[in-house]
Amino acid sequence: MKKKLDTLWEYIHAHPKKILFWVAVVYFIFWILFDDFGLVKRIRMEADHIMLLERQKVEQKKIIDNELRIQHARDPDSIEKAARERYNFRKPGETLFIIREK
Repeated sequence: MKKKLDTLWEYIHAHPKKILFWVAVVYFIFWILFDDFGLVKRIRMEADHIMLLERQKVEQKKIIDNELRIQHARDPDSIEKAARERYNFRKPGETLFIIREK
């Protein structure tokens, strides 16, 4: 073990510029990948951004659907539909079937 360390130490003393260069390269690569503005953080932020854009589209669709429901809320047909769907109202003589999803 001591022989290996001695040969390593001799190699370091024989080529200090080469060792310093490789240490700098490794440090630079580590810095590029894992810094606050590094590549790993950037990829994670891009994935979050795509997820948020998809979520925004879904929420925007819900807003449009709600605006349409508000516009049609005063129609007698929509009032009847809401009463039947939400409150299980029925006309006299009508049989009501309730199907619940699990």
